[in-house]
Amino acid sequence: MNRTAIRLGGIEIASTVMNASGARSAERGEIFELAAVHRGALVFKSCNLDGLETPENLKNRGVGHFAELATELRARGKVVVGSVVGKTEDEFVAVAIALDRAGVHILELNLADDYVQTTVAPFASLERFKSLVGRVRGEVGSVLAVKLPPRAGLFATRAIADLLKSLRVAIAVCANDLPKDIQVDLTAGTVKGPRRVLSHAHSMFMESDELLDVVAVGGVNTGRDAYVAHLTGAKAVQIGSALMKEGAGALGRIDRELDALLAEHGKASVAGIIGPVRFEV
Repeated sequence: MNRTAIRLGGIEIASTVMNASGARSAERGEIFELAAVHRGALVFKSCNLDGLETPENLKNRGVGHFAELATELRARGKVVVGSVVGKTEDEFVAVAIALDRAGVHILELNLADDYVQTTVAPFASLERFKSLVGRVRGEVGSVLAVKLPPRAGLFATRAIADLLKSLRVAIAVCANDLPKDIQVDLTAGTVKGPRRVLSHAHSMFMESDELLDVVAVGGVNTGRDAYVAHLTGAKAVQIGSALMKEGAGALGRIDRELDALLAEHGKASVAGIIGPVRFEV
């Protein structure tokens, strides 16, 4: 096993680095370009039943398009993550079932997007959240991930974490919104300053008692960024901006940089740096 490989939600993936949903992940050509140059998991753009033209960030061809791709990619040995949106609870369930039957390894329920928060309102109450996620969980066999906004209504991170665990959700996809002035010593694994919550991903890691795998999305443009995200609790990272700027090669570059840093600091596996960050005043 290479240094950047990990088990995410019980699924073996060859790299902790993957694309974010939406970044070069909607059309067949760009998805297969990612598959050709990167050994990690492939995350599809969030999709609904029949496709969307607006909003632009969710423009997609519909679940049938992605289900066909999932079947083909799984047959080629690729780990596939399907991402789900919808304007009703019934649509969420139907899309999830279609992707599950097509063979995706992980289903990501995208509850972080404004479109979903406006239509489905998953955080109107804990009961609403439980109903939506619970219905999907009851219908699919794939590993389940939930993509969360940094502020999930008025609910504390602990309440959301406990509910995810009770619903047998394995993965929480959270914002990697680390402060820009954070000072990290990679050798010592320390952050300068008093003990505090460093990011949404870090908060979920701490509040879930390490019973949820955390994926950090955003703010990762280099291998060092990925290393810091792992130190603060992320088991995997999703890349958006760098992928859009550089193309598919950005994933491999960040993976190689992360691997080099692991070697430099004497780490045999990325698993050895997930979550042990300490604070140094």
